[in-house]
Amino acid sequence: MIATLDSPRAAAPAAAAPSPTHDTAPGFALTPPAASLTMTVTKRNGRREPVDLNKIVRAVTRNCEGLHAVDPMRVATRTISGLYDGASTRELDELSIRTAALLTAEEPEYGRLAARLLAGVIAKEVAGLEIHAFSQSVQRGFDLGLINERLLGFVQANARKLNDAIDESLDQRFDYFGLRTLYDRYLLRHPSARTVIETPQQFFLRIACALSEDVGEALALYRRMAQLDYLPSSPTLFNAGTTHEQLSSCFLLDSPDDSLEGIYKRYMDVAKLSKFSGGIGLSYTRIRSRGSLIRSTNGLSNGIVPWLKTLDASVAAVNQGGKRKGACCVYLEPWHADVEEFLELRDNTGDEARRTHNLNLANWIPDEFMRRVEADGEWSLFDPAKVPQLTDLWGEAFDRAYRAAEAAGLAAKKLKARELYARMMRTLAQTGNGWMNFKDKSNRACNQTLREGNVVHLSNLCTEILEVTSQDETAVCNLGSINLAHHVELFEDGPLHGQPGRLDFDRLAETVRLAVRQLDRVIDLNYYPIETARRANLKWRPVGLGVMGLQDVFFKLRLPFDAEPARALSRQIAEAIYFHALSASNELAMERGRHPGFDDTRAAQGELQFDAWGVAPSDPGRWDALRARIREHGLRNSLLVAIAPTATIASIAGCYECIEPQVSNLFKRETLSGDFLVVNRYLVEELKRLGLWTPELRDAIKLAEGSVQGIDAIPESLRAIYRTAWELPMRSLIDMAADRGAFIDQSQSLNLFIESPNIGQLSSMYMYAWKKGLKTTYYLRSRPATRIAKATVSGAGAQAPKPDYTPTEAVACSLENPEACEACQ
Repeated sequence: MIATLDSPRAAAPAAAAPSPTHDTAPGFALTPPAASLTMTVTKRNGRREPVDLNKIVRAVTRNCEGLHAVDPMRVATRTISGLYDGASTRELDELSIRTAALLTAEEPEYGRLAARLLAGVIAKEVAGLEIHAFSQSVQRGFDLGLINERLLGFVQANARKLNDAIDESLDQRFDYFGLRTLYDRYLLRHPSARTVIETPQQFFLRIACALSEDVGEALALYRRMAQLDYLPSSPTLFNAGTTHEQLSSCFLLDSPDDSLEGIYKRYMDVAKLSKFSGGIGLSYTRIRSRGSLIRSTNGLSNGIVPWLKTLDASVAAVNQGGKRKGACCVYLEPWHADVEEFLELRDNTGDEARRTHNLNLANWIPDEFMRRVEADGEWSLFDPAKVPQLTDLWGEAFDRAYRAAEAAGLAAKKLKARELYARMMRTLAQTGNGWMNFKDKSNRACNQTLREGNVVHLSNLCTEILEVTSQDETAVCNLGSINLAHHVELFEDGPLHGQPGRLDFDRLAETVRLAVRQLDRVIDLNYYPIETARRANLKWRPVGLGVMGLQDVFFKLRLPFDAEPARALSRQIAEAIYFHALSASNELAMERGRHPGFDDTRAAQGELQFDAWGVAPSDPGRWDALRARIREHGLRNSLLVAIAPTATIASIAGCYECIEPQVSNLFKRETLSGDFLVVNRYLVEELKRLGLWTPELRDAIKLAEGSVQGIDAIPESLRAIYRTAWELPMRSLIDMAADRGAFIDQSQSLNLFIESPNIGQLSSMYMYAWKKGLKTTYYLRSRPATRIAKATVSGAGAQAPKPDYTPTEAVACSLENPEACEACQ
């Protein structure tokens, strides 16, 4: 345990701690009291030696180079105050790190200091295992049974070049929370000692080597990852180069056959996929409803709820080896007769035997339902056993079959469409679950649905993947995300034509092409827990290239999130990524062959994503040339672009999540070392330039729960830029999603934010999203019910309003289940 000022054993030595003296010479010196001469510390090798206070000061000071706003003595003296006789050097290191991290609320540069101190701890751990080079780290991992023979052979054959490529100085790009996340959860650890066996740079190079075919490719990928320009998803980072390379993020399973054997087979499929870090999407629309006849026993079915209760327990039990909870989202179409019970599964009241608190829920909605809601029409519910054809139909074919079933008197129940829609809205408002996803647009705009029988039946756990599924094909996707924050060029000599910088589209193109090749490589390397997943992935070869850090781009370019220039830039970025991803896949097809399902895709007919939206791209001549090359040479991948949540990898990269606006200007970060408050670093820099970054203003932001809208001292232009998600109109987020959606051939995890949602508000919002042509939406997020502690706020601001919520940073997709969808990050 780390000793602190509040711990009993730290109290006595703290009283004797000296006041530091600042020398005029470089560095600082402390004159130790007599008591400290008899105090010892325990080294990592177990040896004890007398305390050297100046050594502590020098260690902190050494890591402050270039951090001009940091006072090393604040950290050093707090560390010294935690001394007790026999304290370990590891405890002192952790105390220094924790102290620096706590100070990030008033000065973001302390986060950099904390990261550098942590990097030093990691380096000591690795060196303690006699690992001094990348190749040694890989060899040790192989000897411990952690690294596979393929990676070992690659590294041994190219050891000199790879060892020379490591650039430990790139660790300085991390902020504390990113490096802490990497250290706690991603670096390989000794099975018994639990110390890490690789540094962050060795980790990135290991991933790059595992995903590459030659040294040049590996080094290029390493540089992109080490610079935090691009990161693959968590399963790839967890498992690349290990003895069990399950690298894919998302799995989509069609509804089980309506039989006992089909249902239990699907349980096993879900368990196998979840065991190796897969996030699961599962339809349940084919299963008969409550009261349906079971012919073999002449009994009546209990419906889908008991089966989902069993699935709920299974998902909780298969917890991915203790790394994180299993996670599954169940999809149901709104004509299913059990839909009302389905919408109650996440309720906090009622019969617990009919509640599933581990499952996520999503609605798979045909346009016919939304049209009837709009017209205040009647809606019919059916037993799937009587209308099995509805599951595999979409568009006009679905509309005809649905109306025919109504005319034939097959409905199990009729109700007002708005009544059911209102129940969906209540579920969203109360739980954030019951996501609204639109069946017809998802099929109409999917590259894989050209041939009859190829149907998109659902999305994935995080609603960004749309691929065809069947009993013979389990859809799979491999994800990675580009850090847009690192693709902004700021003008050195100040604003040019009123602009502080620009998006570097040439650099973005390079990153996209490299990422597509890496993601395609994952398909061939991946371990597939079930045969239907392997079959589908090799046939369609889909990938999901996404982005993170869009909010960072807007902050750097000083653009309000919902301003027209921001909206235009968001669309430009999406179009550029889609163009270069298609170009890279076309080049791969020429090199290695088109994917086996190409002839069954819309791209084979010359149709691209924006055609399904009725949107004209910029520079049509460029697109026409690409379209011709695709028709001639094909594509290596049927799908290429998907924007996933990125909560964890965005933390590593030090940027905001995917396409989301900031949740607050004041973040609460949770780590193994405790909870820390951090202020938006972009805002801090702006306020520093204006001479406004004072303790009084910090208190005002804290009292305002991270909002700056009511702080008159901050110029209005800055208040517009630094609005939070709660202060932006959701219409703007939906409009931006629709603009970029024309260039996303899968979909996007689109969270929507309403502080205190009501049914009317939600009804209008989701109707608007449907009319704008969105394929999917994700969580509805409302304010958490806790508060930021204000014990450290000065009395001067005590009269400021204190709302009943805390803008806590979302460290994962779900406010209720933080680990729920890290499979998509």
